[in-house]
Amino acid sequence: MSEETSLQVEEINQDSKNLALLCWIGTIFFGFIPGLILYLVKTDDNYVREQAKEALNWSITSTIAYLISFILTFILIGALFMFALGICHLVFCIMGAVATAKGDTFKVPYTLRLIK
Repeated sequence: MSEETSLQVEEINQDSKNLALLCWIGTIFFGFIPGLILYLVKTDDNYVREQAKEALNWSITSTIAYLISFILTFILIGALFMFALGICHLVFCIMGAVATAKGDTFKVPYTLRLIK
């Protein structure tokens, strides 16, 4: 590995990994609040900001889907959709927590990229 490529690879410190991990775990329980707080507060850390943005985008997408499924509960299909969405929310947040614990970036595959 040459010096130029080693300088381009930015090492992610343990504090950044821990904050990104807490962001994804907090998203399971508190929705968009942890992602929004970290996105607004941690402007100096690119890794935490990117993961907070991803968690925030997923939270907004899931909130919109929950609202749609609530409306659809009146024709009984919404309850199944809400259950499936809850499983997806849990799985994607756990996948994000595992990826950030290793220092990898995680992008949720089925999300609206509202915050760029």
